[in-house]
Amino acid sequence: MSCWSGPLEEGERALQAFHDFAPVVAEHVGPMPYPALNSAFDALVPPGLQHYWKANFVTELSEPAIAAHVQHGPRLPAVNSTCHIYPINGACHRVAPEATAFAYRDASFATVIAGMWPDPSANEAGIAWVRDYYEATAPHSEEGGYINFMADDDQSRIKANYKSNYDRLVEVKRKYDAGNLFHLNQNIKP
Repeated sequence: MSCWSGPLEEGERALQAFHDFAPVVAEHVGPMPYPALNSAFDALVPPGLQHYWKANFVTELSEPAIAAHVQHGPRLPAVNSTCHIYPINGACHRVAPEATAFAYRDASFATVIAGMWPDPSANEAGIAWVRDYYEATAPHSEEGGYINFMADDDQSRIKANYKSNYDRLVEVKRKYDAGNLFHLNQNIKP
């Protein structure tokens, strides 16, 4: 899956490496409305699935990190489960880490290990797959991860997700949500 949000000809050049690497079996690449791209895989994640996710930022995909992905990725518990490695590049790196809440401006990738399966009786096995995979990749990753890709038990990682921006975000929370109304998330407590 790819998405290019710049000039069409630059996107074609960026994707050329995939065409040069191996024969293309099937492809649909071309301009499309963002809502169409955003909903392209909705059928893979229907309502009612069990979910357990873990995430990290990565500055480099080192050989040990790749080996951990190769070892754990194929063991997914259901076809709905996946691991995504999203590139972080371009304009993101030209913004100071303290300019916004997002502090990992030096990261090159955001990884998410997304465990999803239909049968609640498979929860133990699905959660174990995510945790084992995460434990294998964490030593090759940054301490924080993309907040929207984290499970409820990642509350202890909130401060690491924002690094030096955390204290400023606590002050904003105290000012605008002192009662902690918005707490059903990876919560920054006021």
